[in-house]
Amino acid sequence: MDGVLVHEGHPVPGADEFIKRLRDSGKNFRVLTNNSTYTPRDLAVRLRAAGLEVPPESIWTSALATAQFLDDQRPGGSAYVVGESGLTTALHDIGYVITDLDPDYVVLGETRTYSFTQITRAIRLIENGARFIATNPDPVGPSSEGSLPATGAVAALITKATGVEPYFVGKPNPMMMRTAVNMIGGHSGTTAMIGDRMDTDIVCGMEAGLYTILVLTGVMQREQIERYPFRPSLVVNSVADLIDLV
Repeated sequence: MDGVLVHEGHPVPGADEFIKRLRDSGKNFRVLTNNSTYTPRDLAVRLRAAGLEVPPESIWTSALATAQFLDDQRPGGSAYVVGESGLTTALHDIGYVITDLDPDYVVLGETRTYSFTQITRAIRLIENGARFIATNPDPVGPSSEGSLPATGAVAALITKATGVEPYFVGKPNPMMMRTAVNMIGGHSGTTAMIGDRMDTDIVCGMEAGLYTILVLTGVMQREQIERYPFRPSLVVNSVADLIDLV
């Protein structure tokens, strides 16, 4: 989503026409985001404010992927959550109990209000045997003022204190991508992944066996591509260049 359809809250030129062309063609698609802060309904409203019509059911977040993973692993379990409504809602929807009393998991997600008290509680629960899950490994997130510490950075703090590494569910874990492909009834040979980051989107799509398209409307510059030992299938300036390919 960020860097592909919108950039700092503004639509990428051509993104509205690209989404319209996808809908008109009858092709199934999902908009993915590693940000676990918001629910799909929240994100649909934010996209609509940017002039992009994407229904909530077409949005797949790391919070939803995390909830599905936990539901598969330990149905009806419990978790201590450090995160926002996007994550707590997803866990409630699968029947999880959110508690700080001997939970099965500590689940770490994105939030702008990390507190010393929350992090301390998470550390002590993990020391007492709770399994450590994080929605995504992104160390920083963007803002108009500059970089903000994100889930990966706080996870590193907890790992340093406990010696326990989390299992990251979101990108670049290809499981999130494969789940999205299954949801749209696709398979790797006929599905493309469009992203703006080599280190999450492209590697995730590649490991899921998809055709990968890098757009240059986000964080990556063309000259940075050569730093990586893998390459996208296609590089374009923006999704506007893909409209006629739909």
